[in-house]
Amino acid sequence: MASDYYELLGVPKGSSQDVIKTAYRKKALEWHPDRNKAAGAADKFKEINKAFEVLSDPKKREMHDQYGSAAFDQNAGRGAGGPGGFNQQGPFSYTYSWGDGGQNPFGNSDFSDPFDIFEQFFGVRSPFGGGQQRQQRELYRINLNFDEAVKGVEKQTVIKGKQKSIKIPAGVDDGNRIRFTDFDVVVSVRPHSFFKRENQDIYLEKEISYPLAVLGGVVEVPTIKGSVRLKIRPGTPTGTTVRLRGEGVVYPNTARHGDEYVIFKINVPTKVSAKGKKLLEELRTEVE
Repeated sequence: MASDYYELLGVPKGSSQDVIKTAYRKKALEWHPDRNKAAGAADKFKEINKAFEVLSDPKKREMHDQYGSAAFDQNAGRGAGGPGGFNQQGPFSYTYSWGDGGQNPFGNSDFSDPFDIFEQFFGVRSPFGGGQQRQQRELYRINLNFDEAVKGVEKQTVIKGKQKSIKIPAGVDDGNRIRFTDFDVVVSVRPHSFFKRENQDIYLEKEISYPLAVLGGVVEVPTIKGSVRLKIRPGTPTGTTVRLRGEGVVYPNTARHGDEYVIFKINVPTKVSAKGKKLLEELRTEVE
């Protein structure tokens, strides 16, 4: 095992859970033995899963930060892992523990079963499960626009010749997988024309005029709930970012929201009148 789980996932020690989760997903897909045929890929995959199991649990992470990965040597005992567990079949292995407070690395609604990752990414049933056969489920894809994904929507469709009402919860993201009674739905979300989404956070670039950036004032900016007025401080440089707490996308089936980040960009005119040039010359003299 690696002596440092942060190094194994390629993240700095003080990384947030979102950063750790993203790094884990990337590493797990890179080293999964079904995709990576290099010698030692199965062992690497096992280490990566163990690293995430520890770093996604606050108590285990604190112990790792004090004593390193040696504190989690399986030869020394498996510890109080809660309802999660370790499964092995042939060269494959997978650890999980988010049932007792650890984080599911694939989001709130992607995978109700940790082994669903295999069905989504590899198109086959999981090789794990202690020999128990998991029932093959029908998988469908639904296309949503940005607003439908953010606010939730109910869609009417036909599945197996029967009319079905598909209720999509607010806050789903592209690639999320939702489990219904007898089938699963994978969500595809079309991008917005000016909002950029990263998980539950929203990013917006807002152009402001040069005089407004210099003198300050008020500007109106859109959010997914409506427009708000923001105060521009005098001397605001391009790239200044304002955080609107709680104005992002709701986390599915919760009351918690992400944030919106407004990034100001100064609109520099390419054509200036003679009067405008004179005023700018006076301004340059003033500030120099």
